[in-house]
Amino acid sequence: MRVYIFTKKRLAIIGAYILLGIFIVYFASYGISVATSSLKRLIPIYSVQTDKKQIAITFDAAWGADDTQEIISTFKQYNAKATFFVLGEWVEKYPESVKAFNNAGHYIASHSDTHDSLTKMSKSEIEQQLNACNEKIEKVTGKKNKLLRAPSGDYNNAVIEVATDIDMYVIQWSVDSLDYRGLSQDEIYRRVVSNVKNGDIILFHNDVENTPKVLPRIIEELQKQGYELVTVDKLIYKDNYEINHAGVQKSLKERAKEDSTAQ
Repeated sequence: MRVYIFTKKRLAIIGAYILLGIFIVYFASYGISVATSSLKRLIPIYSVQTDKKQIAITFDAAWGADDTQEIISTFKQYNAKATFFVLGEWVEKYPESVKAFNNAGHYIASHSDTHDSLTKMSKSEIEQQLNACNEKIEKVTGKKNKLLRAPSGDYNNAVIEVATDIDMYVIQWSVDSLDYRGLSQDEIYRRVVSNVKNGDIILFHNDVENTPKVLPRIIEELQKQGYELVTVDKLIYKDNYEINHAGVQKSLKERAKEDSTAQ
């Protein structure tokens, strides 16, 4: 008969293994792969590497909707398009604004259903948030949405994995107008036009005092610089791409051409 002597050291080792097992079970219940998450951090799309002089203006829609027609009129005047990341709750509250943006040719995308932090949710809860918002968008527009911007831009591997599993692309931004902070028209203008380059995604918010007023100046200057303002779904690559550590989406076909040229 074998007798085991439990020394303090051996008990400490056993305790550590037990704690490790508890942590693995806990994190697994929230849809987080401990092994893969520690090896590779997934990154959403902040901008696109492209030779085309194209950029995307985006709006997060989570508050009111008083400036809907003013924004639509401005973009129509300059024959430009935008992408609106809307909350499911916002869609329910302002369906006519969603219809108006959609009918004007703008892209309606998801900002989640309730603006709660997705990074604090399990994978199943994240999927519920995305599906709920997408269903509301489709009900109003008749179109399926493929784009997500997480509330407050807060993401982790689980958010990107769930979005990818349901055929969605997670979108951030590379130029922030900071319009929600109450910046003046001139401050918003300078922040945007002085930092733009090909493939950038610009962040605005609707229902902010100075944004509708300064938009004409910004759009006019961007077009003067030769930029075409397109929706995010037209800007990004849908397949055969990679996203680098800075969130720049690159075409693998273009990279292959660059590699062959370099050789």
